[in-house]
Amino acid sequence: MRAQLLTSERPAGLFEVVRGLNVLQLDQTAYVAPNADLVAWSRLGSSYDPAELADALASQELLELRGFVRLPETLALFRAEMAAWPKTLESEELLDWQEYRRDWVRANEGCRVDILERLRQDGPLLMRELPDTCVVPWKSSGWTNNRNVSQMLEFLMQRGEVAIAGRRGRDKLWDLASRVYPDDPVVPLEKAGRMRDEQRLRSMGILRSRGAECPGEPLDAGVAGEAAVVEGVRAEWRVDPSLLGQPFSGRTAILSPLDRLVYDRKRMSELFDFDYQLEMYKPVAKRKWGYFALPILHGDRLVGKLDAMSDRKAGIFRVDAIHEDEPFSKALSAAVHREIRDLAKWLRLELVLKS
Repeated sequence: MRAQLLTSERPAGLFEVVRGLNVLQLDQTAYVAPNADLVAWSRLGSSYDPAELADALASQELLELRGFVRLPETLALFRAEMAAWPKTLESEELLDWQEYRRDWVRANEGCRVDILERLRQDGPLLMRELPDTCVVPWKSSGWTNNRNVSQMLEFLMQRGEVAIAGRRGRDKLWDLASRVYPDDPVVPLEKAGRMRDEQRLRSMGILRSRGAECPGEPLDAGVAGEAAVVEGVRAEWRVDPSLLGQPFSGRTAILSPLDRLVYDRKRMSELFDFDYQLEMYKPVAKRKWGYFALPILHGDRLVGKLDAMSDRKAGIFRVDAIHEDEPFSKALSAAVHREIRDLAKWLRLELVLKS
């Protein structure tokens, strides 16, 4: 809870939140509110204005990389990996899918040059404003099939040649990375990996040493921190020792389903014994808690789920159910309702609470 800024003492502002959490995951699903804004609200309360995040990204005081908002100074920890693309380690052999990506970019060198030149002359630009001069179409069994420009931009971003310079509405603006990223010294690849592991562990408090693959931002800590044992859980854990042995005063919070505290469902279950799934992809009849149920935190325990949605056309924030894992005390119920009222106030919607 200390690592995730969910103690009774709230952080001072958005930049302190991003620094403490290391990343804010971007997701445009706005059933309640976009994820990055919802995570920021859960830490800062209704004093947080989403325009702060939009302005910080537009001014490049914060940057977007791999689906996450990050501090500009952290980009130096990715530059060596970008230079090694499509590898992620200097010593590794390329896998078949990595070779396919490398060869596809090489085959479409003309398109790569055309995009970079267009950005050099007129950037930042939207993807649809960039030329598709690929001679070999991108082949995929998924939605990316034949989406040549989007794939080229993705790989050029992974190579450190282009960067997201902001957004126009929901659409990304692309520019040359040299105009967006700070001109900081590049940190060597292996050292950068260790530093990123340390930052991730510091933001989470405790992580498994090895975890499942996760695009954009890993879910494990490598050898960062110190070894730890979680009673009753068979796993190798790492803990940030600087967060241990301090007094703790918690609070009640309503979380996004994509909040990093609960994003790793296995870790969430092991540490909190909390039964939860995001049910937006389930048929209505099979949902237990709701389309986009929000986990409820109280102190150091996850205690329930809030089934709610923002109906902006009607101007209401509708709460359909508060699912209590165990019956709430009067004090806990009052604290949850205060957070619900604060959420509605922040959303600038009228609260409609089903009885």
